[in-house]
Amino acid sequence: MGRVYNFSAGPAVLPEEVLQEAAAEMMDYKGCGMSVMEMSHRSKEFDTIIKEAEQDLRDLMNIPDNYKVLFLQGGASQQFSAIPMNLMKNGVADYIVTGQWAKKAYQEACRYGKAVKVASSEDKTFSYIPDCSDLPIDEDADYVYICENNTIYGTKFKKLPNTKGKPLVADVSSCFLSEPVDVTKYGVIYGGVQKNIGPAGVVIVIIREDLIRDDVMEGTPTMLKYKTQADADSLYNTPPCYGIYICGKVFKWIKKQGGLEAMKERNEKKAKILYDFLDQSKLFKGTVVKEDRSLMNVPFVTGDKDMDAKFIAEATAAGFVNLKGHRTVGGMRASIYNAMPIEGVQKLVEFMEKFEKENA
Repeated sequence: MGRVYNFSAGPAVLPEEVLQEAAAEMMDYKGCGMSVMEMSHRSKEFDTIIKEAEQDLRDLMNIPDNYKVLFLQGGASQQFSAIPMNLMKNGVADYIVTGQWAKKAYQEACRYGKAVKVASSEDKTFSYIPDCSDLPIDEDADYVYICENNTIYGTKFKKLPNTKGKPLVADVSSCFLSEPVDVTKYGVIYGGVQKNIGPAGVVIVIIREDLIRDDVMEGTPTMLKYKTQADADSLYNTPPCYGIYICGKVFKWIKKQGGLEAMKERNEKKAKILYDFLDQSKLFKGTVVKEDRSLMNVPFVTGDKDMDAKFIAEATAAGFVNLKGHRTVGGMRASIYNAMPIEGVQKLVEFMEKFEKENA
């Protein structure tokens, strides 16, 4: 069958170049006689891999020196607990709930202190981003939390909330490295890598040093303390070595493409092709208000469950895979991350046009 166009929300498409490089190095990494999968995380080879990966990420995002970069395990979901355990000094945190993952993070935080839902878009099935310019931020809040790009619902914060001086914590799992970002606006910026950066199993946490403390919540597991991980340079225990190695290759690939400015331009071009089609289509329609549309995840529907199912089946047969929407919303979703080539989106739209004519 050859390579398909993979529109999966994650684990997702990776750059072919990176996969080919990894394949070439699979048996023997740079003449060391073994695979990265087999080498000690304490070896000088791996030390170079993880340090280079961190430096490349720092270069791409212009990460200031007073931020630590941690390569951890447990996915973004484990951070739903780690964040309140490490940061809830006063036992209060404000959450902006714009989708399934922000909601899960909020529910988790409720177990550790007073989590306050200061804004939500649940009233309209998370199809928009609420106005966050003047929220009732708690005076005692230790941080304000957002999920910046909502993978399931296809919405994105185009403007960060006004946190009234409180540290902003953002889950950027599905928009990581898709556009330039001002790291100084965040206290913590983190995400699972399996959407835009690498294979599942790694979560990257970028955290301002003043938020890394010893006096964390009673009962916080040693492994979940940011201080444990920061002091050990992400090597407190065996890290997800192979995943970090692939992330490192993807960072180099993004640099080669021209960095985050170039990524943003490419991603806007790709998304426009699909949104322009959806806006004029009589059969398919997008589900998100225009000003809050994500560049990464594009949900759409026909309004008829059977027609949706027919479309997904025919698209899959034609080599456009993983277009089924998340089980909580149904319909379709095309995730068009950095590694999805522009022709993948063009061909999908051609297929949708053809499908629309045949099913008018």
